[in-house]
Order: sequence, then structure tokens, then C-alpha cells
Amino acid sequence: MNRPAPRLATILYAVSATCGVVGALLWVRGRTGSTVRIYRDYLAADSYSPSAWRVWSPAVPEARLGLYLVAAALVSAVAARLVSARRD
Repeated sequence: MNRPAPRLATILYAVSATCGVVGALLWVRGRTGSTVRIYRDYLAADSYSPSAWRVWSPAVPEARLGLYLVAAALVSAVAARLVSARRD
């Protein structure tokens, strides 16, 4: 008989998915640079300059932080799988 996944496994899967998506977005942002390319002329006409807001410490580039988050997503997905397999 298949039992429903325990609440802990569901939470771990949600954390894994969130870390994976945020990590992938940060990795892409770190690889392409933080300059706005599509709306550059429009922003210049509006006299708006993009901020130098950083997601993390200057010592850790965004691409590396993204990879760390993707690794955390994989670890939490494996942990969720182990928790759900232990219950079966």
C-alpha cells in the first residue's frame, strides 16, 4: 500500500525546488553580468541607472553562490528522497 509522503519530505522537496530555481537564476545572472542590455537606451532616456545591488557578499560572486544553492538543492532532494523511502 502506498502511503502519502510525510510532511518533512514535502517541505524538503519544496526547499530543494526553491534553492534550485534561485541558484540557477543567480548563476545565469553571474555569468551574463548584471548590466541591463535590453532596456539600456530606455533607461538612459529616463535618466535611471541600474543599481550595483548585490545579492551576496562581494567576496562571493553571484555565479558561485548560484552553484552553492544548486548543490544545496541536490542535497535536500536526496535527503527528501531518503526520508520518504524510510517511511515506506
